[in-house]
Amino acid sequence: MIQDTQQKTMFDAARTGDAAFIRQYTGNKQHIDERDARGYTPLIIAAYNGHLEATEALVDAGADANAQDYGGNTALMGVCFKGYAEIAELLIRRGADLNMQHGNRGTALMFAAMFGRNELVKVLLRHGADTDVRESRGLTALDLAIQQGNLEAVAMLDGSFMPE
Repeated sequence: MIQDTQQKTMFDAARTGDAAFIRQYTGNKQHIDERDARGYTPLIIAAYNGHLEATEALVDAGADANAQDYGGNTALMGVCFKGYAEIAELLIRRGADLNMQHGNRGTALMFAAMFGRNELVKVLLRHGADTDVRESRGLTALDLAIQQGNLEAVAMLDGSFMPE
């Protein structure tokens, strides 16, 4: 939970992408993975809002790339929902678990396939995301892409088209 004014400012900096502020105040490691009322960490917030430099400042300072909010969502899942491929690449290089599952057992690959984020489907497959993981209803990323009519993702996930 947010404890003090400095921490509230860290969350604000993550939300607005103020990488300079983040770099200045991340010396205090105890706050780097602090959570707000929804369980969001500054890293989850910065990544979800598409702030590459702020995300990088947070992971440079040691933020947990696999921290989950109270629904089990990670920063990588958030960027796959929103469509930020460059941030996904950064998170993966910094240790984000490609196959981590949230509360309904969905993965980043499922988000990307379901929401038509095909550049992210390519990124995740290139880095070895598991296409056989099943969410709580027993569906795979391929099943979700089929349900959404995302034919490009279907082709990548069924192996008929391999990402470059």
